[in-house]
Amino acid sequence: MSDSTAPITTFRDLNLPAPLLKALDEVGYETPSPIQAQTIPLLMDGIDVLGNAPTGTGKTAAFGLPLLARVNVAENHVQLMVLAPTRELAIQVAEALQTYASHMTGFHVLPIYGGQDYSGQIRQLKRGVHVIVGTPGRVMDHIRKGTLNLDKLQALVLDEADEMLRMGFLDDVEWILERMPKERQMALFSATMPKEIKRISQKYLRNPQIVEIKTLTATAETINQRYWLVSNAHKLDALTRILEVETFDAMLIFVRTKSATTELAQKLEARGYSAAAINGDMVQKQREEMIRRLKMNKLDILVATDVAARGLDVERISHVINFDIPYDTEAYIHRIGRTGRAGRTGDAILFVAPRETRMLSAIERATRQKIAKLELPSTEMVNNKRIAGFKQTITDTIGAGSLDFLQNILEQYQHEHDTPAIEIAAALAKMAIGDRDLLITDKPTHNRPERDDMQDARASRNPRSSESRPRSTESRPRRARDAKPPEGLERYRIEVGHNQDIKPGNIVGAIANEAGLDAVHIGHIDIQDDFSYVDLPAGMPSDIFHDLKKVRVCGHAMKISKLGQEAESPARAPRPAASRKPRTTDAGPEQTAAPMSVDVDASAHPAPTEPLAVAVAVAVAEVEAAPTGGPDIPVKKKSKVVRKSNAVTKTKVEKSTKPSRKTRKDTKKD
Repeated sequence: MSDSTAPITTFRDLNLPAPLLKALDEVGYETPSPIQAQTIPLLMDGIDVLGNAPTGTGKTAAFGLPLLARVNVAENHVQLMVLAPTRELAIQVAEALQTYASHMTGFHVLPIYGGQDYSGQIRQLKRGVHVIVGTPGRVMDHIRKGTLNLDKLQALVLDEADEMLRMGFLDDVEWILERMPKERQMALFSATMPKEIKRISQKYLRNPQIVEIKTLTATAETINQRYWLVSNAHKLDALTRILEVETFDAMLIFVRTKSATTELAQKLEARGYSAAAINGDMVQKQREEMIRRLKMNKLDILVATDVAARGLDVERISHVINFDIPYDTEAYIHRIGRTGRAGRTGDAILFVAPRETRMLSAIERATRQKIAKLELPSTEMVNNKRIAGFKQTITDTIGAGSLDFLQNILEQYQHEHDTPAIEIAAALAKMAIGDRDLLITDKPTHNRPERDDMQDARASRNPRSSESRPRSTESRPRRARDAKPPEGLERYRIEVGHNQDIKPGNIVGAIANEAGLDAVHIGHIDIQDDFSYVDLPAGMPSDIFHDLKKVRVCGHAMKISKLGQEAESPARAPRPAASRKPRTTDAGPEQTAAPMSVDVDASAHPAPTEPLAVAVAVAVAEVEAAPTGGPDIPVKKKSKVVRKSNAVTKTKVEKSTKPSRKTRKDTKKD
């Protein structure tokens, strides 16, 4: 840690050249941040620096100002190079350096990165530039082509080195470092210090001074962090409510996949928000255009992946929404670092699914900060906000004027139809709203997902809390079975329920699409925790039933089965066991009372429909009455019964007619 002997309160105390101080006055920089106050004097003295500071603390000015002060614009060659992990960060750093050097006449900075045409970059390099800001891959390409000459390089900066490590650029960085002049200054900045970064610093930095900004948390204290426990199926609804009541200037929403950026942006646009996606599949010009629109207030919401948004520094971004929780804690720190930068305040909201509570705890440990639970806006709050916004729209329209012509038309209508003015105004308001509902209403199952999510979260922390769940679910299936389906319908069981975030609409949609049924023909749906019951028209064709078994609901296999068939499955284990014991004794066949075993099982496990119970009893009685002296006779009986019975009967008969090992050995000897 370096300590300055004299207190530094302004940038003028750092002995920066007048052109740089003038530019700082124009952009409004007054007091240097801690990392700037400690780093600038060291770099101006030519000392190597290893900077360890959270993102958003002002590192660009910390290395940019002192190294620009040593640039000689009269010499038309590359004197300073900055390596950045992403194209966006390279552009941001280049723009910041150009701003700081705005009063350095003849100064030129060039960002070089992938996605741009080589020819334009090569022309600029031939004309001569003083500073290069580039990504490792494109810098390597220019060095190999011989279009980038670094023989007279004075200083090199590695910005966000830990991100280069995460993105797999470390080998490329070392390849570049090995081709640098021996006599050059170097600075390395990183929000975290993995062992690989420490190894790089020990190998390539010469007696570096360590500048470490110690904070109580790994994230900026100006960021208000909150989380909301929500299942994946309800994330969009939760996001919509937050957007309606949160006051934000610009918002950055993080998702995990490229396809999710486009899908979510389209859904937000359909809800009336100015949103767009940014991801790695977009060409560079499109990505730059999205960022430009965000800066120019022509775009309010940007949906991005981690890589695409790396290094974004847009002053308007007041909120960061983690729509999908990141895979690791470092990604979370870098995500929320897009807001609350340079002393500004910001908000970060994290959506946590029930199975992601461990990652929430890991994030709290990594940031050394407790994340508060978000209070999701109530229906009343959302409606009040909508009403206030509607009133404000009326006020703004009246204030804009130019209403004379429309007033004359409405006065004519009022006289012609003798209609009160308030009714005309209400009709016009309805026309303006269209098919949209001005107010929202609570859904009957509004609180159910949250309760289930909390139960899942508690169960993951305390397994004992889930022991009572089987007792509560055992009674509910019996009630569903006792209530017979209406005439013309049959009851089926599917292996998805509340724990899979299933809603009746999901089931109706899956069955209707696969079976070609209208939703009106699908009967009662009873959703339990781990399974559900649904009434469907009787006489379902076997091919459709077979296809329905493969259908997935919300990503989970439905595994549909007819309730009668499913109801017999618990009796399969005890029933063959009871029938095998008499056959293994020395008594004759007449002592094996097959009808008695059927009666006992039927009373212990009442079947839902009498015809099915009778069919099982008859099949078992026929098989148990057959002699077991030879293997040929039971096979004939089994094939005959199987042709007459259903799938459940087939299982029973196969189990009950299989000769024991002892019988097979005796038969083989004979």
